Amino acid sequence: MKRFAILSMTFMFAASIMMGQTTKTEKVQVKETKKELKTEKEALRKLEDNMVSDKAKTNFYTDFGNVPNVQWRKSTYFYEASFTKGGQPMTAFYDFDSKLVGTTSHKTFADLPASGQKEIKTRYKDYTIGPVVFFDDNEANDTDMYLYGVQFADAANYFVELTKGTNKIVLEVNPEGGIAFFTEVK
Repeated sequence: MKRFAILSMTFMFAASIMMGQTTKTEKVQVKETKKELKTEKEALRKLEDNMVSDKAKTNFYTDFGNVPNVQWRKSTYFYEASFTKGGQPMTAFYDFDSKLVGTTSHKTFADLPASGQKEIKTRYKDYTIGPVVFFDDNEANDTDMYLYGVQFADAANYFVELTKGTNKIVLEVNPEGGIAFFTEVK
């Protein structure tokens, strides 16, 4: 009888542990699902109206000061301010919430890190080097950026256009000189 009672208690204990593990597994799955939904929700929202946000304009002047001759436009995902600061033409990108995502500026191939230049010249010697764009990320904003029609996680990087015949590609070059294929431009 004692054995039966001990076996019964052991069985019930094991069953409760298994149920607890199932519950933990379910909780983890629910948590992951919520995280995925949040990520999808945080994905770039399209700007529905045709007007540039007054809040984006106000934030621009807070971020960059009283810059003259700012040209505003609204793209699919961003409010864009084109301007010149310190003699350098730039574009600032503001998200749905009118917060700065980052800026782009035109650079030259010589502005790339030396190791990146060397690797591009070696691996892509049959390509003609085109425009170079530098994206400077606003680390305080987690909104992903779109360049060349491709969404990417923000990071300060150079983007180099290369052409070979009718084939045009874009490489991403990080500040340390590492290169990676970014996209093909059609």
